[in-house]
Amino acid sequence: MSQERFEELIGEIANSIGDRPLDAALAKHLNTNWPKGGPAFTELGALCAEGEREGWLMAREAGGIKYGRAVKPGASAGGFSVDVVRMRDVKGPHHRHPKGEIGAVFPLEGAPKFDDFPEGWYVYAPNTAHHPTVTGGDAHVLYLLPDGEIEFTK
Repeated sequence: MSQERFEELIGEIANSIGDRPLDAALAKHLNTNWPKGGPAFTELGALCAEGEREGWLMAREAGGIKYGRAVKPGASAGGFSVDVVRMRDVKGPHHRHPKGEIGAVFPLEGAPKFDDFPEGWYVYAPNTAHHPTVTGGDAHVLYLLPDGEIEFTK
């Protein structure tokens, strides 16, 4: 039941994103309409934790990062894939976002920041790249990738 609810809620969020450009205005839209501390954001964070406990989220682990793809493009999130990771004071592998990345940070312990983003939504524009990094604690990070596109670099 929790996996079904996760996909349903992700579908609602993806639908609200629609075809908006991946930019600061989208981050503002998400943080206004799906705010940290709000019922949907809180439920989504709880579903990530439940999915980890039940094993249908983040079933893999490498380099101190638990990870997994929860939704493939074309499913409940429309044209987005949905991945969830658990990171604790760790730097992940460098990668590029050909079409951008939309993410949400859910603190678990401490005051974690993901690439200096605190709890809430963030957006990376198309053709950005980074080493995903969590500092200051432990967090789940959920991210949507348009068409599931991500390029890991060396």
